[in-house]
Amino acid sequence: MQVAILTIGDELLAGQTTNTNASWLGSQITDRGGSVRRILTIPDDRELIAETVSRWSETFDAVVVTGGLGGTPDDVTIEAVAAGLERDLVVFPDVREQILEKGRELRAERPEFFEEYDLEFDVDAAASLPDGARSIVTDAGWSPGCVIENVYVFAGIPDEMKAMFDVVETEFSGDIVSQTVFTPAPEGSLRAVLEGVGEQFDVSVGSYPQSEDRLGRLRITGTDEATVEDATAWIRERVETGQPPDSK
Repeated sequence: MQVAILTIGDELLAGQTTNTNASWLGSQITDRGGSVRRILTIPDDRELIAETVSRWSETFDAVVVTGGLGGTPDDVTIEAVAAGLERDLVVFPDVREQILEKGRELRAERPEFFEEYDLEFDVDAAASLPDGARSIVTDAGWSPGCVIENVYVFAGIPDEMKAMFDVVETEFSGDIVSQTVFTPAPEGSLRAVLEGVGEQFDVSVGSYPQSEDRLGRLRITGTDEATVEDATAWIRERVETGQPPDSK
């Protein structure tokens, strides 16, 4: 499963918010056997979002989009995705009722909150999704995400995004399997091993430099579990290995 991840937000590009969504989604999809082929961050620009979603939906098996889903003017994600897929926005009655129920529960629990801030919420706008979409409503936030064709739209707030991903996580399965070898050997000394394993086995190997624990990583990836295991064993016979402190 070839997946692309699109994270949206001016604050991400300005460095005001750390983009943890992309790394978390990448690891979750990879762990389930999917293959993440693109990760891109773009601003809250309707036309750019629409153009990217339109192009990527034809290129990849799945496109995951995270961005603002609320009712403020800069929350343009749903509207832009609908435009990119040439779908109208329509109010989903069941989603509208779920949002109203959340509001009633919160008002009953914290009436002073509504009085202090004089809250107003455009329920119809929040319940509007691309025509034909499958809604994703969770208890983690107000506004729903959705799945439309092969595009998955999640909230930008990490806790809400994770809750939405949990609803559809089984849809990101794939054939990719991988194993990791940790080694204290400098990356420059591994060239012969990296070239040799590619000649011997139908796998790809990524080499990642030493981190704070002074261990580098070799990630062996393929589509056949036995082949990946054999390639990993072949590498272990030829390089010094170690284990990160937190794995002991």
